[in-house]
Amino acid sequence: MNLTRREFLQVLSAAGMAGFALSACGRGNGNGGTLTRPDATGSPYELRPYGNVSLLHYTDCHGQLLPVYFREPHVNLGIGEMQGRPPHLVGRHLLNHYGLEHPNLWSHAYTHLDFVHLAEQYGRVGGFAHLATLVKHIRAQRPGALLLDGGDTWGGGSGTGVWTHAQDMVDAQLLLGVDIMTGHWEYTFGADRVQEILQNDFAGRIDFVAQNVVDVDWEERVFKPYVIREINGVNVAVIGQAFPYTPIANPRHLMPEWSFGIRHREMQESVDQARAEGAEVVVVLSHNGMDVDIKMAGLVNGIDAIMGGHTHDAVPAPLEVRTPAGGTCLVTNGGSNGKFLAVLDLNFANGRIEGYRYHLLPVFANLIDPDPEMSRYIEDLRHRTVTFDGETFRMADKLGEALAVSDDLLYRRGNFNGTFDQLICDALMEQVDAQISFSPGFRWGTTVLPGMPITFEHVMDQTGLTYPAVTRNEMRGEMIKTILEDVADNLFNKDPFYQQGGDMVRVGGLRYAIDPTRDIGERITAMELDGKPIDPNGTYVVAGWASVQEQPMGDTGRKIWDVVADYLRDHQTVRITDLNEPVLKGVDGNPGRAPAD
Repeated sequence: MNLTRREFLQVLSAAGMAGFALSACGRGNGNGGTLTRPDATGSPYELRPYGNVSLLHYTDCHGQLLPVYFREPHVNLGIGEMQGRPPHLVGRHLLNHYGLEHPNLWSHAYTHLDFVHLAEQYGRVGGFAHLATLVKHIRAQRPGALLLDGGDTWGGGSGTGVWTHAQDMVDAQLLLGVDIMTGHWEYTFGADRVQEILQNDFAGRIDFVAQNVVDVDWEERVFKPYVIREINGVNVAVIGQAFPYTPIANPRHLMPEWSFGIRHREMQESVDQARAEGAEVVVVLSHNGMDVDIKMAGLVNGIDAIMGGHTHDAVPAPLEVRTPAGGTCLVTNGGSNGKFLAVLDLNFANGRIEGYRYHLLPVFANLIDPDPEMSRYIEDLRHRTVTFDGETFRMADKLGEALAVSDDLLYRRGNFNGTFDQLICDALMEQVDAQISFSPGFRWGTTVLPGMPITFEHVMDQTGLTYPAVTRNEMRGEMIKTILEDVADNLFNKDPFYQQGGDMVRVGGLRYAIDPTRDIGERITAMELDGKPIDPNGTYVVAGWASVQEQPMGDTGRKIWDVVADYLRDHQTVRITDLNEPVLKGVDGNPGRAPAD
């Protein structure tokens, strides 16, 4: 059942659930703050004003305009110095670290525990109409607050995003009142489209910042590195950090004249320049991923806080990272899919930050009235008629098609195969007649509860991007192992600066074991197909999608969403009886691993 808003508040008040407010910061210990209780009202959205500088932050919404179900991971392994440190805590390990109880609203927001039962009880999360109401409410409590968008807003998981060429989210951002943003999946719409939006839609309204994107010929910055805004008499610099490995994780041909990278030395120069121009507080709006942000915070002086994204980690409290000069940098990560709104309050006095409060607020649709203006916009948008790939249709009609029914919980989130990943892999093998399938380790994609119809919108949530070609190729066993080793090194390299984005490639048909603690070339073992060892010199038919090549080898001429939709229409009912997760070695006791529950 779904609780009413009144019942929600009664539960909150009766249970006295743990809240999100953090005590004033002192010297950092790198372990995050201690969670305390909310206001006596019991409402998670009634936040006592604090300090004189407030920043609101959301990230990685991936085009989700409506409320969704979204399950947090049960596997998010930290390796080396990252083991046991946020964000690499899942399930009860995360709850114990932050002193949170289970089951309740907060444990449901932050973990996968008892997901189906609690999702049926608490309802959907996110939705831009509900987020808009919450933003307006928090801003009314905090005059002058800035709203920061961490990127992955325009694309990666949205039918309306693909069909409107990102205009759906651009108009939503303007209605929401975004002040500053940085990017990642935005670039997959192409450099020309990005510049068109910045020069026309965003001009004079939203600042797009990225200090680490330069042109390949002259290494001149493509975007503004930072902006300085005054908040209640305090000069605040917001420096942008785009995803450093965009041309590797995504097709380079979409932005051929732009070069990315972490560029932490240039970050130091941007911080110093902003300080020289009068910035009293410096915040980085980052799409690095949290591990990269933590390392960067320890290398660069003068950053007060990093409000991060990319890895989709919902981290309840900032990590306090010691800078080279002995200062403290707060490192945060704000979840995904429009599920959270972060609020960072700073008390700037006597030339320094004397304290802070941080709240990572889950956006529960049952608990927040939708904003009427945003609701009208979303409704009108979805009922527009568009022409895409030679077909003219009303978007709501296409998105609403029920393709099949799920007998299982379908999700994608975690280091290895989720059940929706398995569905995609199974569809690829059956539809294009392949022995093995590869599906990218994308973190975006919404969740389908057991018994729900699987709609075409759910398929687009999982597959909607600008390079959807499905491929079918023959590969030697040796090449298959090389691919798995390369992806594993991107994910589990002990140096965060060499982690190039995404989770482990999802596989169908193939089974294998992995030891994330080993070095490249030694992680993948026990590769099997149909119970027989993979022959390094043998040849296997492999299906895949989302190739970063401009003209993918083995292009079947089909798009991934059509392949998955046809598979679902053929089967009518989906049941994942044997989730193809690898055998994990070397990670016993790792708090980034828990039962799937």
